Amino acid sequence: MKIEQIYTGCLAQGAYYIHSNGEAVIIDPLREIDSYLQRAKTDGVKIKYVLETHFHADFVSGHVTLAQESGATIVYGPNANPTFDAHIAEDGEILRIGNATIQVMHTPGHTMESTTYLLRDENEKDVAIFTGDTLFLGDVGRPDLAQKAATMTQEELAGISFDSLRTKIMPLADDVIVYPGHGAGSACGKNMMKETVDTLGNQKAMNYALRADMTRDEFIAEVTNGLMPPPAYFPLNVKLNKEGYRPIQEVLNQGLRPLSPAEFEAVANETEALILDVRDPQDFEEGHIPNSIFIGINGNFAPWVGELIIDITKNIILIAPEGREEEVVTRLSRVGFDNTLGYLNGGLAAWRAEGKEVGTVTSIAAKQLTSQYSEIQQRIFDVRKSGEYLSEHIENAHHTPLSSINDHLAEFPQSDAFYLHCASGYRSMVAASILKARGIHNLVNVRGGWEAIAATSIPKTDFVCPTTLN
Repeated sequence: MKIEQIYTGCLAQGAYYIHSNGEAVIIDPLREIDSYLQRAKTDGVKIKYVLETHFHADFVSGHVTLAQESGATIVYGPNANPTFDAHIAEDGEILRIGNATIQVMHTPGHTMESTTYLLRDENEKDVAIFTGDTLFLGDVGRPDLAQKAATMTQEELAGISFDSLRTKIMPLADDVIVYPGHGAGSACGKNMMKETVDTLGNQKAMNYALRADMTRDEFIAEVTNGLMPPPAYFPLNVKLNKEGYRPIQEVLNQGLRPLSPAEFEAVANETEALILDVRDPQDFEEGHIPNSIFIGINGNFAPWVGELIIDITKNIILIAPEGREEEVVTRLSRVGFDNTLGYLNGGLAAWRAEGKEVGTVTSIAAKQLTSQYSEIQQRIFDVRKSGEYLSEHIENAHHTPLSSINDHLAEFPQSDAFYLHCASGYRSMVAASILKARGIHNLVNVRGGWEAIAATSIPKTDFVCPTTLN
């Protein structure tokens, strides 16, 4: 028996490939399925099942196309109601793959169909659990994502999660391996560890949500405390996962159309496409197409796209680093953005060669900010998350988090220069691009963000450990 974790860092997501004696299962596959098919071909095994732990909100799964291409059966746990053919397993049902078995364990709470899969070897020994978003390392799945669909409060769902963990997962042996659906960086939890594999025994010892003496009310209070609003694209991804989606090759064929500057302009005007610049922040600073939005491919790309571009059906055209266009279209499609219509062939150099208008972003070093602090302290805007800002920030700085930047437009000065910073410079450049697209140009970006500011003498609030803020 072989278990392989296939981890995708940009989504902080774990898919799993298991095979035994000629048969295989894939758990929570990504949308691009070729690698799974190739693994099975190389190992000489048949993919028998595609197991889904729940209807994912943060990415589009590859379950439908993988089942079509491999002949596998899609499996969900109880309460699932997809519109395509799938086997809705009963709680406790046993699935066989080769010499191994997988027990379906219904573990609702994160969503009502959430299911954990318990893998046993040929000797019927419990080996591992594949927990999806029911149990993370260091955390559990947030209980607020299924509220609208389930007509339940987050407190009710948290209570159901408590019951699932204590009746289904915690009674298992300490040496059982935990393979979660996500790791640190995912918006599906709040305190996840950077590790992606652990023993259940260690999780019982250190995961706050598995504390042996925790009451149900304490669990509900802790799990629901400090939850940030989920990204707006989450319900739309759930819909795609429940109802199906276009084959990714169609999306790639459409999105990988090279456009001359004239064609690029025409597509932008005729389709009202969003111009998405995914290069590095410094490249965008030095030159960009006016009204384009910067979300760099080398940062936390897909989650920020989902957070900031509300409509996943929006037409998009790209300015991308040469040779990375397919990567960008693929990563957009992973979170449901399927309407990429092409990219600027030759990049900004081709745009400049046509004599077309180019915008820039004014930036300064943190040392310059320090020397000007006494005069501009009321015009410094921190676009980091609430926890980052509350733990430590520049004295008198305004807090205008990137995720809700459009809600703060009236707070920015109309004419005097104001100063934006984040942690490293990535998010402040995203914010700068959004503000400039809104017609606000009197901004200055602070290069290096808080990492550079922390090394200066600029006045700062006293540090507060972020773990005490929940």
